[in-house]
Amino acid sequence: MTQASFDADRGAAKTAVRTWTIAELAKEFGVTPRAIRFYEDEDLIAPARQGTSRIYSAGDRARLGWILRGKRLGFSLGEIKELLNLYHSDRSGVQQIRGVLRKSREHIAELEKRLRDLRTQLAEFREVEAHAMEFLHDKGVDSEDG
Repeated sequence: MTQASFDADRGAAKTAVRTWTIAELAKEFGVTPRAIRFYEDEDLIAPARQGTSRIYSAGDRARLGWILRGKRLGFSLGEIKELLNLYHSDRSGVQQIRGVLRKSREHIAELEKRLRDLRTQLAEFREVEAHAMEFLHDKGVDSEDG
């Protein structure tokens, strides 16, 4: 193989790497370009630049997926950043997954507490409703009239 053909093969391999524009990622993930730029401003993703255009790699795309999933799960941006940064300190993913597990357990505990509180509050409102309906019934008044 000649040096020229080796260089051509290397160049072809480089151009075969898939990249995305901000508009493509925004459409794929159902978010606005502004949201993606916000995540950049928060140092959660860092796309390459070609002039003024942002070029997103597969890694950037994966990070955006993690960010959005973390937001859906109720993680703060600080928590998401912490979890994403764990991957950089341990490329095996073990520390990141341990972090996800730890944070998930914290959120589960908080949600279970909130659920208990909501069930208590719901029971109290049902009791108030029953007393109010009984009072109105005893007065011969329809509970549905204002």
